[in-house]
Amino acid sequence: MPARAALSPRRIEILKSAAAAFRRRGYHGASVEEIADALHMTKGSLYYYFRNKEEILYFCHDYSLDILLELLEDVEAEDRPPEEKLRRLIVAFVHMIIDELHGTALTMDLQALSPRALRRIIAKRDRFDRGIRRVLQEGMDAGAFRRGDAKLRAFAILGAVNWISRWFDPRGSATSEEIGQAFADYLLRGLLVSPSGSAGSAR
Repeated sequence: MPARAALSPRRIEILKSAAAAFRRRGYHGASVEEIADALHMTKGSLYYYFRNKEEILYFCHDYSLDILLELLEDVEAEDRPPEEKLRRLIVAFVHMIIDELHGTALTMDLQALSPRALRRIIAKRDRFDRGIRRVLQEGMDAGAFRRGDAKLRAFAILGAVNWISRWFDPRGSATSEEIGQAFADYLLRGLLVSPSGSAGSAR
């Protein structure tokens, strides 16, 4: 399977069309024909880019996780307060769910993947999860966040953002940026030692 860096703009278009179809109809309900029709392609042309629907699902996850992991690496290397780092990660995660995956969660239909593909995706997802935990722990060690279980807090953050796929309507009035900042506000407020402090300073 090609790395994300090797994905052509056309492949990325296919992934976004597929993610939108999966959101509307679910993985099993969405057909390859539906994904191709949305891009004015034939089913045969789509198979030039991806071997089958499972590979499309795999790359919906892989492409998105690679973007998040690249951002995580950049954020962790920055000389910023932990609350600003966490805000950046939360907002980027919301953008990923809404703009890249069109309201589809990163937990979407994982059971449809082969065991080998599933292991790869879970490994990348766990890397992002551990990165969130590191930022949370950094904040606790610095005295910016209340003491607590970083693992449970990471689960709460990831679960809240993934749940966007259950209620998000692209016809709604709120933009992904507005939703991302609102989620960051709410989630950070519960962590900060001084909620009235610098939670919004990274905007």
